Amino acid sequence: MNFDENIDRRNTHSEKWDAMETRYGVSADDGISMWIADMDFRPPQVIQVALSDMLKHGIYGYFGDPDAYIRSIQWWMKHRHGWDVPRSGIFTTHGLVNGTAMCVDTFTDPGDGVILFTPVYHSFAKVISENDRQVIEMELISSNGRYEMDFDTYDATIPTNAKMVVLCSPHNPGGRVWTRSELEQLATFVRRHDLILVSDEIHHDLTFGAKHTPMALIKGIEDRLIMMTSTTKTFNIAGGHVGNVIIENPDLQVRFTKRMAALGLSPNSFGLHMATAAYSQDGATWVDELIKYLDGNRELFDAGINAIPGLKSMQLEATYLAWVDFSRTGMTKEDFIARVENHAKIAVNYGSTFGSGGEHFLRFNIGTTRANVKLAVVKMQEAFKDLQ
Repeated sequence: MNFDENIDRRNTHSEKWDAMETRYGVSADDGISMWIADMDFRPPQVIQVALSDMLKHGIYGYFGDPDAYIRSIQWWMKHRHGWDVPRSGIFTTHGLVNGTAMCVDTFTDPGDGVILFTPVYHSFAKVISENDRQVIEMELISSNGRYEMDFDTYDATIPTNAKMVVLCSPHNPGGRVWTRSELEQLATFVRRHDLILVSDEIHHDLTFGAKHTPMALIKGIEDRLIMMTSTTKTFNIAGGHVGNVIIENPDLQVRFTKRMAALGLSPNSFGLHMATAAYSQDGATWVDELIKYLDGNRELFDAGINAIPGLKSMQLEATYLAWVDFSRTGMTKEDFIARVENHAKIAVNYGSTFGSGGEHFLRFNIGTTRANVKLAVVKMQEAFKDLQ
């Protein structure tokens, strides 16, 4: 796979490139899109072949006989993550934002509180609020430039209406891979307060040396755990809108089944064909090469950004989303955003949208060509040259 290939995504209905001028005032003609979390790489050939076979057949009907799809999920989780997934508990949703919304809708009631460890992926708060539930922000602490959970504070401040926790594992935007010890502490916290735990593990394949532990491997939490996984971030097929909600507890399975039936949900056949092809040995080989490439991007980006006085890129243990702290520049949020957008001409996600604790950060997507990352570093150093 040639990850250095410059693929022009402009005028292809790409939200990442075609919407950035409207959203951020950065033109795709001379700017760099580093905001929304999809990559500028083609997926592995095994996925392209699966779609080509669909095209050759020429009939695009309802998807049936999911056996190969289910077995591919079980194979991937066993071989890549050491997790034996029960067949009966696998549900397919239209991506994991939809999966999160479905969990909130099914397992909580209007007025209930849902805990987020912030700053965290902004779509969680949106679907919680739109479902008329309360977003409960429990802020992560930064210890030596690395996010950690503070359970003593959380225990002391948890409101009585809290019914659910949504965990981002690995963490987006901080790039943390939670340790087994941290996950065990979280399991204890969840049991102590009688909460449902939704663990979004969409970035679990994209790690740099750190060992990701699926929450499902933590003992004693099976009765209240909902796992969420997907091929979409790993293989850059987010447009396929396919994800999995995996539930071991039979009672929770029944409730989720009923809610999906009530809403008339059924899977997208294109997404299922892509996911089945992706979870294969060919897909695994491609992912291994992708991680090496992303790791090189990470090293290049961090070195260049951290050379600018006042800026600090949090060290990534996972994901392709760099989280840059501007707090030591002494600038207001408006000032440093203006420099990034108007001078460097880079479209990025605003840290404030990720909840409390994100106000002085910006999120940069480094899932792009090495040339784009190099150019972004040069542009950032030029935009902040007066600090150097």
